[in-house]
Amino acid sequence: MPQRTPWPASLIFHTFPRGLFVSEFRRRAERAAAAQGQRGVREESHLTPPLVGGLRRAGSLHYRETHATLRTERQLRQATRQYQDIGPGASWQILDPRELWHFRDLLGTLAGRDVKLRYRQTALGVIWDLIQPVVPAFILSIVFGQIAKVPSGGVPAFVFVYAGMLGWNAFNNTLMKASASLVQDAGLLSKVYFPRLVLPLSTILSTFVDFAITAALLPIMFALTGIRPGLSLLLLPLWLLLLIGLAFGLGLWLSAWMVTYRDVKYALPVLLTFLMYASPIAYPASAIPPALRTYFLINPLAPLIEGMRWSLFDRGTLLWGNIAYSAVFMVLALGWGAFVFSRLERRFADVI
Repeated sequence: MPQRTPWPASLIFHTFPRGLFVSEFRRRAERAAAAQGQRGVREESHLTPPLVGGLRRAGSLHYRETHATLRTERQLRQATRQYQDIGPGASWQILDPRELWHFRDLLGTLAGRDVKLRYRQTALGVIWDLIQPVVPAFILSIVFGQIAKVPSGGVPAFVFVYAGMLGWNAFNNTLMKASASLVQDAGLLSKVYFPRLVLPLSTILSTFVDFAITAALLPIMFALTGIRPGLSLLLLPLWLLLLIGLAFGLGLWLSAWMVTYRDVKYALPVLLTFLMYASPIAYPASAIPPALRTYFLINPLAPLIEGMRWSLFDRGTLLWGNIAYSAVFMVLALGWGAFVFSRLERRFADVI
């Protein structure tokens, strides 16, 4: 296609009115934007060519108009770039890893906030994390070990119960924090969009911090009681991940319902109290009568807590069939919790 010969600058300046330049450029911009499916970019007011006289400044005017055309083209290119659609995904989509990765900074900020705010303006600080398992372990060891005379497999009763409390606290804390995460951050939830899964997911970091603090007492207890862990200690992270995964899956399911029904907030602690006594925390699974042991092991927490004790003390036997059942139950809980959470996610900001 042959190029158009530009008119002399003086002829352009003296022939056409002042506003014709801007109108022509605006029409070009709008036509180009319409072709790209975007709204036309309006030219800024400071790009309007000044009305000056003389042939000397006509060349400067032509340069300015050319420069304005180039700037308009750059703005059009920027306007037609691909932008991320901020909003919830499709209703059938359970999890979007790319969206979570895009909001990883928010996830890290919320996780760090939960850890920092816990010990702010407290006199004892991290000692509260030690008191939480120590006091219940002391009471349960007296009731079940001294009064009820429940066997503990040759391990001191307090150490036996304390090991069980480590697994129970990891499960209990994760479930309680994840289920209440949406209600606690209701103000943030109703103001701006971000993946709602970030809120319950950010509570997991504090669980790992709590477990690391409370597990720091175990080497001291082992040194005082003469317990020597074996290679089974390498499987301790496995039991911890299974417990936290199970709690997180149930927490997703309960957090989605707690937004609408606040009764979940008051019923959950009561149910967890019954579940704690139905789990082998203060007593071994071998203390359950054989006729009832099958029903007792329906509780998915029982094999996991027993496995954690086995890793710490290197004593007893593992029932791998029951452990596989707990692992499958954990996967199903994660899948069901994520499914319910994604289905109800669109209505969180409206009903919270």
